[in-house]
Amino acid sequence: MEIGKVPENVLKRAVFKQIKHLRPEVLLHPGVGEDCSAIETAEDEVLVFSTDPITGASKGMGTLAVHITANDLASSGAEPVGILTCVILPPRTREKKLHDLMEEIILAANRLHIEVMGGHTEISDVVNRPVITVTGVGKVKKDKLVSTGGLRPDDDLVMTKWAGLEGTSIIAEEKREELLTRIPEQIIDAAAAMRDYISVVPEAAVAVNAGVTAMHDVTEGGIFGALWEVGEASGVGIIADLDKIPIRQETIELCEFYDINPYMLISSGSMLIGTPHGNKLVDELAEQGIPAAVIGRATEGNDRIIRSGEETRFLEPAGSDQLYKIYQ
Repeated sequence: MEIGKVPENVLKRAVFKQIKHLRPEVLLHPGVGEDCSAIETAEDEVLVFSTDPITGASKGMGTLAVHITANDLASSGAEPVGILTCVILPPRTREKKLHDLMEEIILAANRLHIEVMGGHTEISDVVNRPVITVTGVGKVKKDKLVSTGGLRPDDDLVMTKWAGLEGTSIIAEEKREELLTRIPEQIIDAAAAMRDYISVVPEAAVAVNAGVTAMHDVTEGGIFGALWEVGEASGVGIIADLDKIPIRQETIELCEFYDINPYMLISSGSMLIGTPHGNKLVDELAEQGIPAAVIGRATEGNDRIIRSGEETRFLEPAGSDQLYKIYQ
């Protein structure tokens, strides 16, 4: 298997097929596109859990680790409450590296009012660079719980912010010197600064109050992968317009430099939302300073299609993220 997400067919055969639903209080179960689990702890409240590793970046890992997990929780409609961190470092790592990683984690968590509840720290020769895994816990009223699989035919699909958001910032930070050979410094700086938009917690709060059927943060595989996952999880078709998908010029230029597809580039910081009232939600997000656009809708059947003018292409399950190509 290639670096990145395990192929969907392998995931279904080797992982999901073996997992059985045993406990009635478990409300969300493993599946394509589902990033969280949820447990009903009281008649009207649910605890939501999510876990994610950071493997595709070396700079700003601590900050990314917190936001990625908080984004997953927010995508279920939950308020992030706390995190547990697992940090594995290669041999001969200096103490300052661990200190700086934890400083990033704590600063990011404090900004989101999330408590660092515990975790594990280890030095291991199994890894050749730091690996951070964060498990997050959130809470939500039962009637506000949102899943990736709630999309219904004729629902609008709203996308917040821009395609390739996280990947753009990572490329700018990891490959700055190489990029400077052909791209102006101000463009690289603007691309790196996109990391400041990595949280989807604010738009999730707006969306839940507005009324949504599904939410999914756009991570590995980019917006194309997220569209597929929402459709697959919900058992519906998708029609999306390429020309309506928001993208920044900085992303286009960095992706052209490495000949990668920006619509298949990791995009944490962007959220895909299903709602019966897409334009209304876009207006409400705009009132909070969050850019968004209606990019398509759900349909009957299983065809998931991207249109561009008179041309169409069928979406496929997300493969290895385009980000990994910059390291080849």
